Amino acid sequence: MHPALRAALDERGYTTLTPVQTLVLDPDLKGRDMLVSAQTGSGKTLGFGLAIAPTLLGEDTAFGPAGAPLAVVIAPTRELALQVKRELTWLFAKTGAVLASCVGGMDMRDERRALERGAHIVAATPGRLRDHIARSSIDLSAVRAVVLDEADEMLDLGFREDLEFILGELPSDRQTLLFSATVPRAIADLAKGYQTDAERIIAKSDASQHGDIEYRAMMVAAGDVDNAVINTLRFHEAPNALVFANTRAMVNRLAARLSNRGFSAVALSGELSQSERTHALQAMRDGRAQVCVATDVAARGIDLPKLDLVVHAELPSNQETLLHRSGRTGRAGRKGVSALVVTPATRKKAERLLGWAKVRAEWGTAPSANEVREMDEERLFSDPSWEVPATEAEEESAARLLEAFSPEQIAAGYLRLLRTLRAPPEELADINAKPEPRPEFGASTWFSVSGGRNAGAEPRRLLPMLCKAGGLTKDDVGAIRVQNDESFVQLRDEAVAGFLNRLGAAMELEEGARVTQLSAPPELASRGPGPRKEPSARKPMGAKPYRSKPAVSAPREADPKPAPDRPRAFPKDAPRKDRDRTGEETGRPAKRAFQKGAASKIDRVREGEKTDRPAKPAFRKTAGPKDDRRRGSDETGGGEKRPFRKSTAPKEPWSRSGDETGGNAKPKRTPKGPPPPKGKPNSKKNRARAAADAPGKGPGKVRSKASDPSQSLKPGKPRRGRS
Repeated sequence: MHPALRAALDERGYTTLTPVQTLVLDPDLKGRDMLVSAQTGSGKTLGFGLAIAPTLLGEDTAFGPAGAPLAVVIAPTRELALQVKRELTWLFAKTGAVLASCVGGMDMRDERRALERGAHIVAATPGRLRDHIARSSIDLSAVRAVVLDEADEMLDLGFREDLEFILGELPSDRQTLLFSATVPRAIADLAKGYQTDAERIIAKSDASQHGDIEYRAMMVAAGDVDNAVINTLRFHEAPNALVFANTRAMVNRLAARLSNRGFSAVALSGELSQSERTHALQAMRDGRAQVCVATDVAARGIDLPKLDLVVHAELPSNQETLLHRSGRTGRAGRKGVSALVVTPATRKKAERLLGWAKVRAEWGTAPSANEVREMDEERLFSDPSWEVPATEAEEESAARLLEAFSPEQIAAGYLRLLRTLRAPPEELADINAKPEPRPEFGASTWFSVSGGRNAGAEPRRLLPMLCKAGGLTKDDVGAIRVQNDESFVQLRDEAVAGFLNRLGAAMELEEGARVTQLSAPPELASRGPGPRKEPSARKPMGAKPYRSKPAVSAPREADPKPAPDRPRAFPKDAPRKDRDRTGEETGRPAKRAFQKGAASKIDRVREGEKTDRPAKPAFRKTAGPKDDRRRGSDETGGGEKRPFRKSTAPKEPWSRSGDETGGNAKPKRTPKGPPPPKGKPNSKKNRARAAADAPGKGPGKVRSKASDPSQSLKPGKPRRGRS
């Protein structure tokens, strides 16, 4: 190991290395390509940092001036890329390494300026790194090592094309490292195509999957999912907790619910900007936030040092996501808890996920409100603050409290104040509780009420009538049985006397509803099936017509057909030869088949062949003008043009046609006088018409007042519009 890296590990308190870190430091693997599979939380980030150090530094103790990148680390998500940059920064701090990041959601201009200033190691996401390559803002010619972190996740997210483009732009003599939790066929094909003599390293054991994580499956009612999450967070009181949901809407709702209940919660989902996501994770690391509600965007590679609890508010879709979610806790030797909230509808799915992931879970129920309070008291008494001696300022305050209150009052007040500082637990429904059986009604008396089903009586109408008229409660009324002509009611014996007193001698609930006390329970007849309803006359659009089918289908005899009035040309029992179309034996004229050279009907008419019906005259062309040619529809058969006939009907006044024929206009009512002028009375058109109708004057053009002296203004009268 390089001395500068060993010094950085010692400052961070690393005394031992994880199995994957030990395997990649094998001297025989120096500079070779590696395909490493290790379980979540096994220290893969430091592992590939230690593996690429000999390739980048060689025998040098520190890096030279920053220029073109020497190493590129590609991660599937923005958070993981930034986390890789943060981890490698302190690991290579004593070597003078300069690191840069290229992730989506950040300002590309700032990243370009950082690359222009120079960097030794670049942590990037596939999409943003490809954009920089396409824009020639990054020089990859000096790259000596490339690392693909969480390679299986990048392929699942659809980055295969981007990865192949990036690997094709890198130098061929590079060192290529692929780190992945699983190695499916797609990862193996990628390694075969872009690695040379790669060493396969397996640093995980399926038998001890997540040995530092305690799995708990909590059965809750379908409506208690949010309450179960609250009680779980209160029960464990972890410094940092992650609550996973499947959708952004669920994340926002849970984060708002937890914030309203007093938890310092932040949300983490894909709809947030990169700066918001970075601030949320930083708040968790600084201790300003206690709970992070996130989608699966935080399930890969996110490392929170004090994360001790993971709650699956919604079950993941597959076992790999379950392992990556749970792998956020129990890292670097710490213990953690992964709690699954399971409803009766999702129990089978939870069992399948746990079986496929090869982990065992402790099945039970979510912490109840009493269990949360008991845990609060246990933490109170086990708190180490009781063993610390009081300071001078604390002694003065304690003396004042003892002078003002008794020790019992101080203890009770302390407990009340402590409970107000924490979110109260929620009451959960007992999922194993069975419904209590209905108690027996006891001794009772039956009454008969006139009017039954035929009169429209129903239990929902009888019950309020009984309670109002007889002064009863619903607990005093037992069974109500409505028959066709009368109804029977069961009353408790203790309420019978008061019921009879309220009814009096009339014994009526209301007009027409008489009540009769029975000496014995009535014999109730079964209602049986009701009458069959006739189909409604109104059918919805597109519905098939209703057809009543008989219970047993019987063959229906065909209706006899009436005998024909004329004898059949071809008797039914005639031999086949009588039906020949030749007509030799049947006496019918032979029917000509359509064949080449056969004469048509028009040809036969032209040749003068005799037929039963007269032939229609053929269309003939005339020698006259083209416009005068017409079909031969008259007795001559020629094409002469017929003149229009004059109409003998009298012309209607104000008809549409202006000639003497009257045209084809519809007759209108005859006006009594001349037509009224249309438009304005003094319009130019009406003045012209009046001048034409005046005696002794013919039609002429109407002149304006300026050109006609007779229309001029009188002397001394100013014109309109002029002063």
